Amino acid sequence: MTANYNKILVPMDGSKESEAALVRAIELANDAGESGVLSILNVIDTRAFQNVASFDDTMVEAVSDETRKSLEKYKQQALDAGVKNVDYLIEYGSPKTLIAKEVPNEVSADIIVIGATGLNAVERLVIGSVTEFVTRTAKVDVLVVRG
Repeated sequence: MTANYNKILVPMDGSKESEAALVRAIELANDAGESGVLSILNVIDTRAFQNVASFDDTMVEAVSDETRKSLEKYKQQALDAGVKNVDYLIEYGSPKTLIAKEVPNEVSADIIVIGATGLNAVERLVIGSVTEFVTRTAKVDVLVVRG
């Protein structure tokens, strides 16, 4: 018996792995038909801004604008592939906690489709990967996609 995944969450960070995860998430959403909902997520890690001496709101706005453009592109990719219900979210904070716990609750996700590795190699070496944390702590199924 296969599980029916109607509400699919896919975190995106611009890496090739996350783009492969988006392709797989689109397939799952299409498999769900009219009840399929694809939520595309990007988490802006505000901790990265804490160490910048000249940090101000314009920096966050610039990053948010670029993120919004990328998410619009990903949303259009899903729509072009036939997914009827697509939305996107931009969150601010710790990617690990937001992806594993908070956002899946917000969107009532049935599954998280995530790339095996992301863009942040330093964090992966120092404190462990986001994907590893998500697979260990998420309350919903997690599909790890290799690029």
